[in-house]
Amino acid sequence: MKRKLTAAIGIAGMMISIAACGGDKDSGGSDKNGAEAKELTVWLTVDAQNNWPDLVKAADAAVQKKHPGLKITHEYYGWPDKNAKLDAVLATDKAPDVVEMGNTEMLGYMVKGAFAPLDASKFDNSSAWLDGLKASVTYEDKTYGVPYYAGGRVGNWRKDLFASVGVKTAPTTYAELTAALDKVQKKEGDKFNAWYQPTRDWYAAMSFVYDAGGSIAVESGGEWKANLSSPESVKGLNEFKNVVDKYMHGDKTKDESDRYIVYGQGKSGMIFGAAWEGATAEAPENDKTGKLKGNLENFVMPGPSGKNLPVFLGGSDLAVPVKSDAQDLAAEWINAFTGPSGQKGLMAKGNLPNNKTDLATLKGDPKTAVPATAAESNWFVPMAPGWGQVEKAQILQTMLQSIGTGKKTVEEAAKEADAAIDKVINTK
Repeated sequence: MKRKLTAAIGIAGMMISIAACGGDKDSGGSDKNGAEAKELTVWLTVDAQNNWPDLVKAADAAVQKKHPGLKITHEYYGWPDKNAKLDAVLATDKAPDVVEMGNTEMLGYMVKGAFAPLDASKFDNSSAWLDGLKASVTYEDKTYGVPYYAGGRVGNWRKDLFASVGVKTAPTTYAELTAALDKVQKKEGDKFNAWYQPTRDWYAAMSFVYDAGGSIAVESGGEWKANLSSPESVKGLNEFKNVVDKYMHGDKTKDESDRYIVYGQGKSGMIFGAAWEGATAEAPENDKTGKLKGNLENFVMPGPSGKNLPVFLGGSDLAVPVKSDAQDLAAEWINAFTGPSGQKGLMAKGNLPNNKTDLATLKGDPKTAVPATAAESNWFVPMAPGWGQVEKAQILQTMLQSIGTGKKTVEEAAKEADAAIDKVINTK
């Protein structure tokens, strides 16, 4: 599922209220963090309600066994309206005790003091959390959440189409990939997308940047500075431009939101996107060719560097609002839900786990080897106080569209983006 950052930034008045009231519950003794609370309220998205309610019940049972009589209430929300409801309740004294967040949503709330700091050592496998997920719950060297599960990005190609030009095995090097794409592009003509790569897809573009040794921004002395115009970042952006120029012959002002639909129309040879997109494209309602079922295959994306292309890890985290009256119990519930048994259950449902130890076990299963291997090399957004404003302003998308349409050179667009980022990235 694609997660977009909801504008937690911009509700400063509400968040200031949170910060001001954060210590009101600290009355001393064993009740300071709600260790003896009798009720626990857990907010999750409908993903848990629809797909793994048994894991929720198991976590409840584990905590209630230790705390007889504890009442646990669950509320479930859809992604589009979750944060609006959360923002409203955080401005009151009715905050939930556990809340699920998309990992790109965490930063704005951490910056504004909405979540309580947690002791990472109290959570199973915290020392092995996936790097990208660990970054999403860490701000100013403190931990404010626990990774729940992950979703990675992979290549997906049409086996029948590539077989028609003599390529019968998925590419393992970037040279193999581009050679195969060149053959398909030549055979199908210049109106066909050998690789359908939406220009505004900054998740893909930044994978090329990080593969080249670049980055979106760098931190020094507590200050962040944009880094897209560095030689390494420009090298990655130039390679992304090469992909768009050579293989993407569709609308170069589009983003990736409907990529699986376009892919299902049969005018593309491959995509690089979320692991679920290929399967969704070949679903009967999306496959307009009638030929995609069984012909689409995920593969680990090779990068120009010679290593696997680093991927952005999407996913969910669990946090404890600072206004919770049951912070200790909330942490217990989170650990019961995201611990070894919970991760095993989540993996059985097709998710990637939150830690490297469990991820390694998936590499031996052909059904999960590709996304598990791809997720080993990952990156995450700069954990800078003003990152939410960078996303909200769509600075990266604007830069990439200027590059893809030829409106600006890579160097010009990168410098312009750096200037725009530098104006807001350190702003709380």
